[in-house]
Amino acid sequence: MVIIRRNPDGTVANPEQVKQQTQEQQTEQVQQPARTSHPALASKRGMQALQDAGRAVPPLMSEIATKVNNAKDKPRKLKVLQDHDSIPLRQVLKGAFDPNIEWLLPKGDVPYTPNDAPLGTEHTVLSQEAKRLYLFTKGGDNTLSQNKREMTFVQMLEGLSAEEAEFLIAVVNKKVNNQYKGFTANLVKEAFNWNDSFMKN
Repeated sequence: MVIIRRNPDGTVANPEQVKQQTQEQQTEQVQQPARTSHPALASKRGMQALQDAGRAVPPLMSEIATKVNNAKDKPRKLKVLQDHDSIPLRQVLKGAFDPNIEWLLPKGDVPYTPNDAPLGTEHTVLSQEAKRLYLFTKGGDNTLSQNKREMTFVQMLEGLSAEEAEFLIAVVNKKVNNQYKGFTANLVKEAFNWNDSFMKN
């Protein structure tokens, strides 16, 4: 704070002192870093981004499927898929519904040990494993023996959380709609603007 003393006629009584104090104050302000709040705290979107950043992994595909199942009507089911749209999700759902994709795995139940580790801890996630699903489809990798293919699939299931493993088995058996209400091929095509060949229009 600069102290200014005035003469009875209103003029500054200590101009040199005022000048010196002003210069000292300006120097202090330059030396002190400006205190700013976190930029993300400025908006609702920023707050949401911070909240999402605190989450270890994005929503599991089994969680997305459960949300679709629980949504009351088709518009809400569509919104769930569109809100969680990603390349891995599209890859998995194409495998679940596209009749041209043939899985080279036995139909029905798979003999594996479910991973009961708590969510977000010691397991892989399907959104990261999606890029390896070609190993289990016709024309994907012809160098793999059937025995090796099935063993690799079991290992993948045992790495995923129990919920995502169940979802993947439903995908491979093309039974997603049986397990999750209203999760149909038509819903997926509409959500992602796909044609009957499950390609973008």
